[in-house]
Amino acid sequence: MNIHEFQAKEILKRFGVAVPQGIVATTAEEAKAAAQQLGGGVAVVKAQIHAGGRGKGGGVKVVKSPEEAADRARQMLGRNLVTHQTGPEGRQVRRVLVEWGLEIKRELYLAMVLDRAQSRVTVICSSEGGVEIEEVAAKAPEKILKETVDPVVGLAAFQCRRLAFALNIPSQLIGKTVAVMQGLYRAFEETDASLAEINPLIITQNGQIMALDAKMNFDSNAFFRQKEIVALRDLDEEDPREVEASQYDLSYISLDGNIACMVNGAGLAMATMDIIKHHGGEPANFLDVGGGADEEKVAHAFRILLADSRVRGVLINIFGGIMRCDVLAQGVVDAARELKITVPLVVRMQGTNVEQGRQILAASGLKIISADTMAEAAEKIVKAVRSQE
Repeated sequence: MNIHEFQAKEILKRFGVAVPQGIVATTAEEAKAAAQQLGGGVAVVKAQIHAGGRGKGGGVKVVKSPEEAADRARQMLGRNLVTHQTGPEGRQVRRVLVEWGLEIKRELYLAMVLDRAQSRVTVICSSEGGVEIEEVAAKAPEKILKETVDPVVGLAAFQCRRLAFALNIPSQLIGKTVAVMQGLYRAFEETDASLAEINPLIITQNGQIMALDAKMNFDSNAFFRQKEIVALRDLDEEDPREVEASQYDLSYISLDGNIACMVNGAGLAMATMDIIKHHGGEPANFLDVGGGADEEKVAHAFRILLADSRVRGVLINIFGGIMRCDVLAQGVVDAARELKITVPLVVRMQGTNVEQGRQILAASGLKIISADTMAEAAEKIVKAVRSQE
């Protein structure tokens, strides 16, 4: 789960990380009032969407008066902001953050991520802040510094000092730098984050160290103990189909293709998408209904798949272990009848009660194409979709 910049900064403040004073606005008039409240001088108006690259897309503007703040907010609010992370359709801007302008001396990069290879949190920092870290990694990898955190000890002060020295932080600011790093680590750990990033972390002309921007992502597996974090979820920033799927405990991710997939098991779902591409097709989604799905859950999954206007065919690939094939088949038949499916539907089932499942499909009277293997199923759905083009 992602949150907005202003929400991430509120979390960081709780853990002792300094952030610029800022006020969220949803109208141009509110943006003007916010700029006046911040002193009426230089300020920054920042579009709040769940995507990076806002500055390059025109979503971050420096203003010199409350009137200019209102004008910039008016230009952003209600419009789609396109960045390299949003895709060509962009994201609608529903709120802006008006922040106090600062005199910046240096820009750094600081982040906490989970290194899955080591199963430990890793601190990543760089002297090249304010730019995409991927660019730094590609052009100057030697400028990326890392420290792996021992989960028993936590992020030690000596590790922070080592990074600070490597970043050429002035000696009088080493203590503040250590405090920021350890504060970010505590925020990462205590909120069950999967990413906590400050880009840039700035040193001001008067010697303050502050998070000028902040991004946090969270592990959904820990939501049961992170009620305050879950409350920050902005459904407007998420795909409506993904939101609906989460309500039925379905794992769904929208993709750019036109062949919808319904599978039980994440590994089988990945393999299904791979084999569709191998046969020249493009999957429209990742959808794992889980091992214990019932008829109702299957029907909901089917409705979500067909809600995507790009879908030109559906491939269902089920291994009936805990989930019985006859249950799947009945759910598919019920949903197909209710939704009056018009696109090709290929079903491949193996496992528990597979013969009963095939009988249900055959007796349904629906135009369902059966397949015995994954390769056959992928080949048939790709061929069926192409025949419609």
